[in-house]
Amino acid sequence: MLFNLPNQLTWARILMIPLVVGVFYVPSHWLSYAERNVAATVFFTIAALTDLVDGWIARKLNQTSAFGAFLDPVADKLMVTAALAVLLQMDRVDAVIAFVIIGREITISALREWMAKIGAAKSVAVSFLGKLKTTAQMIAIPMLLFHDPLGPLAPHVVGTWLIYAAAILTLWSMVYYLRKAWPIILARVEE
Repeated sequence: MLFNLPNQLTWARILMIPLVVGVFYVPSHWLSYAERNVAATVFFTIAALTDLVDGWIARKLNQTSAFGAFLDPVADKLMVTAALAVLLQMDRVDAVIAFVIIGREITISALREWMAKIGAAKSVAVSFLGKLKTTAQMIAIPMLLFHDPLGPLAPHVVGTWLIYAAAILTLWSMVYYLRKAWPIILARVEE
């Protein structure tokens, strides 16, 4: 099941990451500043939408796999981290916010890996709170990439508020997962 349709969509999401980042490095005579913003927003949004579609297809066609369960969150984390790095470089996101989001992803990924090794992976399975955090990030980041005013809408302002909300949800979900794992961690330390 390495190359079933859901996994192909996940691979496509990973392959779109260089497009989101690279569009800001093309010569200015190829794309204007505003065109770069639009292109990065479109690439990121398409990639984010594949995240919704690949899971649905995997369940609908009964093509779920251990490899897909591994690759999907890796793709999400790579996508968010790359976008945050670009936004940080362009001074569109605060370094503390980027650190909180990226730091949480590393921490929870390590926790999940360790919990899987000790046979307790279900105790840190993805929760509604984690999905809400991801949703906030996947809406905030394209708005921050787009940046420019869109009629009466100020995507940068809305995106900034949403990324702060995502950071709060990020910390909240990290505490949630750590609290669920803590009794198991203590039991293992005391052995």
